[in-house]
This record gives sequence, structure tokens and C-alpha cells, in this order.
Amino acid sequence: MTKAINAALLKNMILSAANKLNENKAYVDSLNVFPVPDGDTGTNMALTFTSAAKDISTKEFSSASDVAAAVAKATLRGARGNSGVILSQIFRGLSLGMAGKDEISVSDLAHAIQKGCDTAYSAVMKPTEGTILTVIRFMAKAAVENAEAESIDALFTAFMAEGNYALDQTPEMLPQLKQAGVVDAGGKGLLFIFEGMQAALDGKSVTLSDAPATAQTASAAQQAIDPDDIEFGYCTEFIIEKYNEKDTAEAFRAKIAPTGDCLLVIEEGEIVKVHIHTNNPGFVLEQAVKLGQLINIKIDNMRYQHSNIIAEAEPAPKAKGPMKELAVISVSAGEGIAEVFTELGVSYVIRGGQTMNPSTDDILAAVEEVNAKNVIVLPNNKNIILAAEQAVELAEVNVAVIPTKTIPQGITAMTSFLPEGTLEDNVEAMNEAITLVKSGSITHAVRNTSIDDKEIHEGDYLGMREGKIALVNPDLGETFTALIDEMVDEDSEIITIYYGEDVSEEDANALCESLEEKYPDCDVYVRCGGQPVYYFFLAVE
Repeated sequence: MTKAINAALLKNMILSAANKLNENKAYVDSLNVFPVPDGDTGTNMALTFTSAAKDISTKEFSSASDVAAAVAKATLRGARGNSGVILSQIFRGLSLGMAGKDEISVSDLAHAIQKGCDTAYSAVMKPTEGTILTVIRFMAKAAVENAEAESIDALFTAFMAEGNYALDQTPEMLPQLKQAGVVDAGGKGLLFIFEGMQAALDGKSVTLSDAPATAQTASAAQQAIDPDDIEFGYCTEFIIEKYNEKDTAEAFRAKIAPTGDCLLVIEEGEIVKVHIHTNNPGFVLEQAVKLGQLINIKIDNMRYQHSNIIAEAEPAPKAKGPMKELAVISVSAGEGIAEVFTELGVSYVIRGGQTMNPSTDDILAAVEEVNAKNVIVLPNNKNIILAAEQAVELAEVNVAVIPTKTIPQGITAMTSFLPEGTLEDNVEAMNEAITLVKSGSITHAVRNTSIDDKEIHEGDYLGMREGKIALVNPDLGETFTALIDEMVDEDSEIITIYYGEDVSEEDANALCESLEEKYPDCDVYVRCGGQPVYYFFLAVE
């Protein structure tokens, strides 16, 4: 019987939880009502929570609150998709509720779960019941009601029972779930996390016996790099624990900036995370120690490393010249779509969207790279908007998110971009522009399901308008024609087709010619988007 959770136990509970979710992420993905091959809930939650597990796995902690704080920071920065962002907010609230505690008592844990619930709800502008939010709300209510339980074990039993009850009720709250015959995927993912924590509490921690290898094959571009071309040879990373929380890292940043590139100085309270490529790591450390004590120091000789192994990820492009006044970042998949955004003035394209939602940290890294005082982010996917908005809170420059939910919306927003305009003027113009375009897309179903009285079979083509399934048809050409017919009206003037990697140029041009004959009053344009997953992105203006 456990009376309190210390640092070592909480760390073990988090690692067990990450393993439990990883083992079951495919099952959570399978609960998604939407049958499109998009960034799935289980995958997004697992990537989010694994970022925390990796962060704490090699560290030692003196208090439970320190563990909770580390998990909160890592999930916040690693959050992917809406489900990942909400999950990060739950653990941010848990951390706030555990602040200053060496050990977590029954009462502490109960009230921390309530804090996690409150924080998650406050992060969502329009909370939807029948989701992960409902599950954490029921769990929090049960936790507070059992705050005087005799043990942590008893508290877990109480709120887990209520969480499972809430999950079973989600189909009664969301008609889409009931029609598909499933429970909410995000809620199930959350319960897997707490099941993993409970297993560790019981001395039966979940481990991964067949965890996938993390090594990656080097790309041709990486293999072609000559080590002698690496200008700054030492990758230097460390964390500063400031002597005085009121001191800022601005002077330190300015001092070390001229000595290298790929500089990141991320300040969160009393913690400053530093990354720089430099030829003089000693000077960087000498300046850092003036601000606070140094921990987790890591210095790698990149020239030596490159001669022996290829880094897992490509270095981010270097920021050059003086800081720009304004820049735009866009999320996109497909070389052709990326080229369109670049031609329209986007400074940085984050590769992602369908099948892989970029994390908050990915967006923050892009913000850092564009080297601008003001940044506009185009998510171009409803499942990326929350992660982008979370980056706004963490960024050190002014960041605005235009809530683009589709690629055509993002492209239309960029046609209104004013490079010499202010951030405020551009935000207003772009928000107005995205209301003037009709967006469509065609993909295929990855599972059998039923949505809005539409029977969908695996392999069917799905014609989608504004992200919602409008048509289901086993024939791609018929789906394309019917979807365009729904989108075009008497006021339409322009039809634009972006064809994906699974569509030939010949087939796309043939469809374009048929539209020109059918809609002689419309200008029809076709372009290779090269996007995966979606056969076509369609825009009607």
C-alpha cells in the first residue's frame, strides 16, 4: 500500500505510462472515427508523451515536483496534434498542482488531477464533451471525492473506475462515436497512460520488449557533406539554472551569438536551455556560468561524428543577415505545394500535415530559424492549429496563427500577404481571405465505418469539403467530378487543382480539360502538388 509518491516512483510511473501507450497506439489510432489516413490520435499522443519519457529517462530527481515539471516542459514542447496538445496541458496542470512537493500525498495527487483537468479545459476555446476532456473531468471529480483515501492505490482505483465509466459514456455524448460504434480515441489514450502509471505503482512496470530501433539511414544529401565544410565544429548543449530568477539571458545570448550558429537560448523561469554550434565551447561555458550553474553539459565534435556516424536529423538552415521585420511559416506536404508557398513569399515550410503533425517544438524551431521580429504561422490542418497556438505562448518573438484548416486556405491566405505590411494588417487580410475560398480534397478510406449516415468501406474514395466528408464513391473520377459540381456555383470564377504523388500529370490534365468544357466561365488551373495521402486538393474561388 503506497502512502506517497516520491521522485523515483513518479519517474518510473511516467516511463511505464509511455511504454503502455506505445504498445497500444495502433489500437487508439483504430478508434478514430474519421477514416482518412491522417495524423492519428494514438500516434500523436505517443509521440508527445514519449518526448517526456526520453527527457527524464537518464536524469535523477530530488523531488516529485521536479519530475512533474520536467514532464510538463517536455510534453509542452513535444505536443503533436490536438490530442497531444490537450495531453500536454493535462500534465502541465498536474505539474502546477504538484509544485514544491518532495513527495505527493493522496490529497496532493487528487488536487493535482483536478488542476490538470482545469488547465486542459482552459486551453481549449470551445471544449467538446465526449472527448479526452470528458474523461479527465470525470477522473478529476472522482479524485477530489476520494482525496482522503487510505492510499495512492485506492485513489487510483477510484478515479480509474470513473475514467473508464466516462469513456464508455462518450458515444452517448458524440453521435459520430455512437454511429461508428467506438469510444473516444483520446480518452482511451489517456486511460492507457494512467494504466501504465498504475502498473508501476503496483510494482508491475510496463516495458517494451521490442522497442523499434531509433537509428536512421543517412540520406544522400547527408552522406555528401564533407566534414571539412562544417564551419563550427562543436555542438554545445547545456542547461543553466539561474542564480537569480529575475535575471534574463539576453546579455548572455548577445555575448555568445557571434561565436557560432544554430543558436537556441530558451528561457523558462529559472531554467535556460542552450544549444549552439561553435568553435569555442569554453568561451560559451565561461559566459554561461556567470548567469547560473550548469547542468547536463554535452559537447560533441561534429566533424569527428560525421566521419563515423550520420546525425539523426539534418541541421536546421542557418539564419543569415539582420533580423527581418516579418516572416511567414507554412506547414505543407509535397514538393509542389511547398514550391507554391515559397513562390508566394513563405520564408520556411515545415514538412508535415497529413500523416505526421509537426510538434510545438518543430514550429518553435521554425520560428527561430526565420529570424524575424514578427512571424505568421499557417497550420493548414485543423489538427495542427492547437500546437501552433501553443508555440505562440513559448516563442520569444511576436507570433500570430492564421487558423487555416486546409492547403487551399493557406495558399489563398498567402495571396493576400503584404511583405511590407504590419503584422496586424496581414493577420486581418489573411483571415478575411480564407473566408473567400472553398476547399476540397480527395483521399481514400483506411477503415470501414459509418459517418453521418454514410456507409464507408476501406478503399472507398472520400470527397471532402472543408475537412468534412461530403461524398463516398468507389471510383476516383466520379468522386472528383461530383465534388467539383458541389463546390462550383454561379459566382465561381477560378478552379485550381493540385494533384498528388499518386496521380499522373496526364490524368490530371485530362480532368482539367473536362472542367474547362463543363465550366467555360471559370478559369481552370492545374499544378503538381506532389502531396502524399491526398489525390487532389481543390480550390474554388
